[in-house]
Formats: sequence, C-alpha cells, structure tokens
Amino acid sequence: SLRHRQLVRMASKQKLLDKYPLQPGAKDLSLVHHPVTSDFLPTPKTSSDWAKFKLSDEQIQFYHDNGYLTKIPVLTEAQVDKLKEDLATISNPDTNPHPAQGLFYEFWSNESGDPSNVLLHALGHWRVTPHFHDILWHPAVLVAASQLMDNKPVRFWHDQLFCKPPHYGGCVSWHQDYSYWTRTVPMAHLTVHIALDDQMVENGCLHYIPGSHKWTSKPLPIVDQHFGDMDAFPKILTPEQRDQFRPAPMLLKKGEAAFHHPLTVHGSFANKSEFPRRACVLNFFADGTASDTNDQLLDGVPVYPPGAKLEGQFFPLLYDPKDTPVE
Repeated sequence: SLRHRQLVRMASKQKLLDKYPLQPGAKDLSLVHHPVTSDFLPTPKTSSDWAKFKLSDEQIQFYHDNGYLTKIPVLTEAQVDKLKEDLATISNPDTNPHPAQGLFYEFWSNESGDPSNVLLHALGHWRVTPHFHDILWHPAVLVAASQLMDNKPVRFWHDQLFCKPPHYGGCVSWHQDYSYWTRTVPMAHLTVHIALDDQMVENGCLHYIPGSHKWTSKPLPIVDQHFGDMDAFPKILTPEQRDQFRPAPMLLKKGEAAFHHPLTVHGSFANKSEFPRRACVLNFFADGTASDTNDQLLDGVPVYPPGAKLEGQFFPLLYDPKDTPVE
C-alpha cells in the first residue's frame, strides 16, 4: 500500500546518518548563508548588472499561462563541470562515501529498487559540497524566481538530484510538487530544474502538462511515492483533465533551466539511450511561508510547530529584490 511505502521511506531516511557517520573534516555547509567559493558565481554590483538576469514580461506571462518557463540559460559549461565534479564525490556512498554523506536529508542510489530502471534521487546536497551549496545564491536563478513569485523575497526550501544512467535509467512518474509539500503553507513555492546534460526525449527529458496548474486550487493525491509508475497518475484525473493531458517535452541544453509552478503536472520517462541524464533541482518558497505540521519537515531539521515561519539555518533568505541597487 502507499502508506506502507511511506513508512519504509521514513525508516530509510532515519538510518542515513547512522549508515554514514560524519568523518573527520566534514563540514555542514547549511551553517554558511553565503557562497563559499570565490569564482563559481557572477557577482552583480550595479542595477544594470542585476537587470541582465531579469525575465521579460512575455516570459512571465507565459509562465502564468502555462505553469512553466523553459530553456532559461543559467549555467556555463565550466559551472556545469564544477557541479559534475561535486556530483562524482557523492554518487557512490556504499563504496566511496563523502565525509559529510550523512547530512543528506534523503539519499536513494536507486529509488525505484529495480536495477533495470535506476533513478538516483537525493535531497540535501547543499549541506555537503561547495558548488551545490553556492548555486542557491546564483543571481540567474534568484532574480527570475522572485519575478515568477510576484517579486517576493525568495527563501530556500530544499534541493534535489535526479540522475538517470545510460541504458537503464528510470522514470520519474507524473506528479505535482505541492502534493509532497502540504506541510508548508501557504502554497507560494517554485521549482527550478537545471539540466547537467543535454536533455532529449531519448534520455528521459522533463515533460510538462501545459496549463495543469489551473486544474485545481489544491494538489491532487500522491499516487506513487517512489516515482516508478508512469501510468498511475492519469487514472485519478477527470475526463476533462485527461483530454488536456498532453505531455510537452522540454528539450533542455546542458546549463539551461526550466521553472515551474507547484501545481504543474510533470514527469520524465526512462533513459534507454547511451547518454546520461542528470539534473539538479532547487525548490524555493516566498518569505513568510510557515510550517503546517508537528513532524520534521526534512530529516535532521528541528520541528517547526504549525504556524512557525520557516527561517534560520535550513531555510535561508536568498534574495530580496528590494536589496538590489537602484540607479
């Protein structure tokens, strides 16, 4: 049952720090709320510097109409290479764990459990490696994120990795992100999916259902906790929603990003090609978002009681448009 899989998932999460105790020299980068590298990100200083990262009115309207905005260039090839170097240090924990591997909120070497459909899925790498930490402060991401959230200040929620190896890479079944996030209120969230490889239909690129963010004001139920069944989600749709269920592939180039609304239905098919398909994901919410649970929001994070504003060590304020210079 779904509830049984949820309990198994919780037990797996709780054992992570036990399985990978922190090693000498391990640093928890969630304690540092500014970039730790000196040459990874651009450093805009003037209003014209910041303006280079702004979306156009037409792009913002497309997002509100369709529930997503795609092919936004955010990383250079050199920046992607730095992230891939970091990724290599955390991808094989059973044979070569990172000294801070235990700081992940979740780490699944293969979330599907099926060796013919492998999906590495992780949360919390911003705490572990310097470049995955610093990308949170990337102005090319934050300026656009604020614009798409009605120019509100941007706080960090959590990150994710989705990695599909060649030939036997798994799928990520159809879902809405806020279905997993109802423990935070109000719904004022945004997701940024950044391609670390060229994404094609053949290697399991991201797909969106245009306009699906307008189907309901509340998220639809979770039908597949581990993302493995591409056929489960359409079964819960109304006939009208099924008529509108027309997947649009996002053919992202390496270093490009897709931004999407928390109710936009999305997923990706298996990778049976000869190419890897790796992506890092940044999830944000508007400043002022609060807890709506007495449980931990993420494994290893202290409990925020219902109504408590999400801030502090694990939910840093990343960008406030009022703080950018005006000429």
